[in-house]
Amino acid sequence: MNNMLGKEYIGVSKVVGQLLFIEDICGVGFDEVVEIRTKNNTVRHGRVLTVGRSSALIEVFEGTEGLTISSTRVQFHGKPMQVPVSLDMLGRVFNGLGMPIDGGPPPIYRERRNVNGAPINPIARKYPEDFIQTGISAIDGLNTLVRGQKLPIFSGSGLPHNELAAQIVRQARISNQNERFAVVFAAMGIKNEVAHMFQKSFEESGVLSRVVMFLNLANDPSIERLVTPQSALTMAEYLAFDHGMHVLVILTDMTNYCEALREISGAKGEVPSRKGYPGYLYSDLASIYERAGKIIGREGSITQIPILTMPNDDITHPIPDLTGFITEGQIVLDRDLAKKGIYPPINVLPCLSRLMNDGIGAKKTREDHANISNQLYAAYSRVKKVETLASIIGEDELSEQDKKYLEFGRVFEEQFIRQGHNENRSIEETLDLGWKIAALLPKEELIRVTEEQIQKYCPQNQEGKKECPID
Repeated sequence: MNNMLGKEYIGVSKVVGQLLFIEDICGVGFDEVVEIRTKNNTVRHGRVLTVGRSSALIEVFEGTEGLTISSTRVQFHGKPMQVPVSLDMLGRVFNGLGMPIDGGPPPIYRERRNVNGAPINPIARKYPEDFIQTGISAIDGLNTLVRGQKLPIFSGSGLPHNELAAQIVRQARISNQNERFAVVFAAMGIKNEVAHMFQKSFEESGVLSRVVMFLNLANDPSIERLVTPQSALTMAEYLAFDHGMHVLVILTDMTNYCEALREISGAKGEVPSRKGYPGYLYSDLASIYERAGKIIGREGSITQIPILTMPNDDITHPIPDLTGFITEGQIVLDRDLAKKGIYPPINVLPCLSRLMNDGIGAKKTREDHANISNQLYAAYSRVKKVETLASIIGEDELSEQDKKYLEFGRVFEEQFIRQGHNENRSIEETLDLGWKIAALLPKEELIRVTEEQIQKYCPQNQEGKKECPID
């Protein structure tokens, strides 16, 4: 049966989980939008996952409960899935399909866009080199976020990655206050109380007016989970490349997204790969992460911070492993630091921002940024070696120099890494704090900073004398 919307078929061949199998059809395309009507004329939505010569597999976003094989009506729209985009969506909360869930009316919009987006021509990409300040010293000082970068956060179950994500959204800003800045926040498979925490945090801090939220809760269909990051990134592309805004995209939790992908893959009967995930997990994640960047001739940019919880804290698990290949570094949360009560529990040693050196330095952050960052990193690396030695021979048997490194490590964790949930440090405060802590080491150990930088940036005490170990 045909009508203005497209072809309609009555009856399906099989229902498995959240999937419909339909046969004896023609002219149906991959990723095509579908409307499913029950015998009570209730409308559900879906899209085509796979297409055969005369059959199709459909994912149903609202679930398949109550659908019957004989009376279910399937109508194909002849176009891919689209979401509305509009500046009126700023300050609003939507589900993964772009429908408002904050109690407000549907936003006013003039167009809908394909959730799959359009790939950015590699030749048209502009190299990222502008600093984004998060207000968090362990990130700004040692693993700087650059505009247009994709920098994931690797966490573990029970670690405060949600609190860290909320703090980044509240505090993130760009150096040029005349440029427009927005945040697109997408949450997949989170609990109701976590969603409420995010909304309350953004409202109380006054940043909600510049945030667009896409929420997929834990009790929402897992099929919708697969669309949520695509909807969010479509909105981000509209703000960035149509309206010249600099957009920070937070995606949490990508592990829930990958679990949903594995669930659907199993229901489709696909051959599993590592740990049961589909063999195309890498390309699927790349299709999300690679939607970040800057385009030559366009004012806006998209910066991504995907957050994922590593199963069993295993950084070699397929999800963080593949994510690390695609993205430009990682921020790693550490359970041992969390047990010490340190927030945020960022272990700076396995962390990396591959674009950091392009976004720091004179006229961007400060000319001493790279050197003091390297000095702190090298010293903290030495601390971990000394801690291992102390666990074998005892702290009393250490040399005086090693004891100074242990003291440095304690202060570094307690003062530099640790900061309050609402503590927003400027990049100058972060770098000055780094110099203050580096002053705990003997001068001969400060081999990664210059004499001129020591003279200029070491803090002074009340008598005007240098606290740093200089001659």
